[in-house]
Amino acid sequence: MTPLRIAIVGAESTGKSSLTQALAEVIRLRGQAVHTIDEVLRTWCEREGRTPQPHEQLGIAQVQAQAVEQAGPQGPQDWVISDTTPLMTAVYSHMLFADESLYPMALAHQKHYDITLVTGLDLPWVADGLQRDGAHVRGPVDTLVRQALERSGIHYRVVYGQGPQRLNNALLALGLQGEDEQARQLREQGQFAINQGRTVWQCNECSDPECEHKLFTGLLKERLT
Repeated sequence: MTPLRIAIVGAESTGKSSLTQALAEVIRLRGQAVHTIDEVLRTWCEREGRTPQPHEQLGIAQVQAQAVEQAGPQGPQDWVISDTTPLMTAVYSHMLFADESLYPMALAHQKHYDITLVTGLDLPWVADGLQRDGAHVRGPVDTLVRQALERSGIHYRVVYGQGPQRLNNALLALGLQGEDEQARQLREQGQFAINQGRTVWQCNECSDPECEHKLFTGLLKERLT
């Protein structure tokens, strides 16, 4: 079945917003309708001039979920791509406020997506106003995201790469590459199919982008030679 709802989650400064827009552009060029959902937290911080307090986290998560539900898809071939989901609000509530109460709602919502993409940590950290706490939080956030997905049985695919390579790898994860023999090998045996949806990444616990990236890049080269 063609995936229609795509969630893009991951730590701060890992290219979620740019990847959302790039994927949307490619899908539109293919002649399909696509709706993108912006990160509610970003708008909230810009409007309020501050970061949320603990009691405000649930409302932000709910608005993010409602935006996806209201967007569609409207037609059988429409796509919805969400730049973050309530899961990220739950993770930050856990890490910053020791509040794990948002996970049930966030993970129930996460199961509505056809594919979850997790943006890898191989991009340099860049400051971006109130939203970003620093490069030091990216590893712990990445770990909490993966642990939450795994304990709920939600399969995900990690997207790595610089510039166009990152977009190409995301397209590969969504099955949007051409169907020639090499593309079929990449889609079925490559970077995002190493675990075949059955096991977690071997380096999942450490969340070290260098370690994990070298692991599956090496396996990809091995399978295609």
